Amino acid sequence: MKYGVMKQKQTVFRLHTFRWKSSGQWLKLFRYLWLSPVITASVIALQSTGFLQLLDWATFDQFVRWRPLEPPDSRIVIVTIDEPDLKKLGQWPIPDAILAQLIEKIKLQKPIAIGLDIYRNLPVQPGHEDLIKVFKTTPNLVGVEKVVEDQNRASIEPPPILKDKNQVGAADLILDADGKIRRALLSIKPPERPTILNLGATVALLYLQTQGIIPKMTANQQVKLGKAEFTRFTENDGGYVRADDDGYQILLNYRGSQDNFHKISMTQVLNNEIPPDFFHDKIVFIGPFAQSLNDLFFTPYTSNLFSINDRTPGVIIHANIASQLISSAIDGRTLIHVWSDRTEWFWVFLWSTVGSSLGWIYGGTRWTVYWLILASGGLIIISYSAFISGWWLPLVSPLLALVSSGMVVTAYIANVERQDRKMVMTLFQRYVTPKIAETIWQNREDLLQKGQILGQKMIATVLFTDIKGFSTIAERMEPAMLMTWLNEYMNAMANIVFEHDGVVDKFMGDAIMAVFGVPIPRNSTQEIAQDATSAVSCALAMGEKLRVLNQHWQQQNQPLISMRIGIATGVVVTGSLGSSQRMEYTTLGDSVNIAARLESYDKSFYSEGTCRILMNEETHQQINGKFPTRYVGRVQLYGRQQLINIYQAIND
Repeated sequence: MKYGVMKQKQTVFRLHTFRWKSSGQWLKLFRYLWLSPVITASVIALQSTGFLQLLDWATFDQFVRWRPLEPPDSRIVIVTIDEPDLKKLGQWPIPDAILAQLIEKIKLQKPIAIGLDIYRNLPVQPGHEDLIKVFKTTPNLVGVEKVVEDQNRASIEPPPILKDKNQVGAADLILDADGKIRRALLSIKPPERPTILNLGATVALLYLQTQGIIPKMTANQQVKLGKAEFTRFTENDGGYVRADDDGYQILLNYRGSQDNFHKISMTQVLNNEIPPDFFHDKIVFIGPFAQSLNDLFFTPYTSNLFSINDRTPGVIIHANIASQLISSAIDGRTLIHVWSDRTEWFWVFLWSTVGSSLGWIYGGTRWTVYWLILASGGLIIISYSAFISGWWLPLVSPLLALVSSGMVVTAYIANVERQDRKMVMTLFQRYVTPKIAETIWQNREDLLQKGQILGQKMIATVLFTDIKGFSTIAERMEPAMLMTWLNEYMNAMANIVFEHDGVVDKFMGDAIMAVFGVPIPRNSTQEIAQDATSAVSCALAMGEKLRVLNQHWQQQNQPLISMRIGIATGVVVTGSLGSSQRMEYTTLGDSVNIAARLESYDKSFYSEGTCRILMNEETHQQINGKFPTRYVGRVQLYGRQQLINIYQAIND
């Protein structure tokens, strides 16, 4: 009879690691990190469809609203035309005479530039001649025209006099798909016409000329203006996907809410209620503020697109454009920069890898969610800090990649873990207690590799038990009755092994092989001694149980039996043995053979007892007098050349 082999169904093991313990686990990490490029590619593909664009814009808007409010730009003043002004005038458009008077009063304080954000392509009597005269005598006045015809408005011609004097700027603004303005259109090239600068850009250049600053084109096609270099917006910059990038556009770096400029009403100017030098050496914008005129636009500061009161007048947007150009050129105020597509893709991949790593390290536990939340918060903080410094980094796509990778790896690990746990538990649950099975599961990375349990050398205690005279009993009993009777015996003995934290290695007919101290190696002499003690205690309990069974069987007129037990402590090797079609968990070693030979030693010795228990010298030393024993002698066991000392555990 071969010993040390435990038969089982075909089993394929897969190893999963969740703790940083050795360099080998770095290799195992790549089992899950392959998901990172897959998820990265999926997120980038999703982003390229424009599906994430609104979320990217919403993130941009939130960062703009979170930014600290900058001080008002003291170089810019806005003359507002609001509802009280209209009520006093009693009409709209403003008569040319009133507009001429307004401009003349502003001119008295000698501003550097005046931006008139009011269409005046047709005369509005009375006073048209007065306005023509003002246009002719005000070289720093810039009027507006609407260059591009769109679904909201047709193109609108500029005042003819100002057009002839080349004192016209475009009033056109670029609206994103959600109706908000996040970009500044600095210039536009109409068909068969010269390039036209935006109103804000035109007055800003007039101001900068007085400071000796003129625009220059750099070698990499950027526009250098003083301390700033402006990079032209392209269709996929930032969170945009295939945006309209006609004309020269930049991302608009708003200075703040509409109240972040010095303002004065038209009525105050006409009534000479102007502080001294209020307009002196400044840029002055004139434009409507009144809600009824509907020259209002949604911006990043608009938190609710359904609120008509939360909109910004167009003249404020032109003032922001002028302020951005001037403050960047003179003060070095930051612009809004973006990464190249490849850099953004790498950023997405990096966070996807972070998510995969967190899912791998903490997969299947609540810590995965905690760390993903923490990592998401870190990503948001990094993105917001970069935005404060003038960089609009992608947030939605890396955040999606981070969370998706973490959750996908966690789900993948959890699914495979369920399969592995089922395999491991199916393998061991019939042979060990739930306590040992759980220990095996917790230490699976030390046990399993490449689909099998690695062979491990360890010290364990092996127990063999056999029924005396079983062949004679089997001849006399009906097979069905024999099977029932034997199962009752086996079940009782196996439960005793479990109760003593042993592993039932194998059932062999009427024999049982149990091992104490496997499959987790023992690391201390105390643990090895405890295994030997458990084995002897288990053998004694088996003898007591057999006496109870015999009493029960005697009442049922069934055979009464006695048993022999051999126990040996020593070095064994445990692991998987077999082929890919049939894998068996095996305990091998000289101690296995000694235990088997002790069980079958001299069957006439102590034949009158119910349970004979023999042990080797090593077991006797490990139990250290915890049980009564007697020395049997120094004997030569069958099939062995060396003599060994054997002892008997007294259980009478």
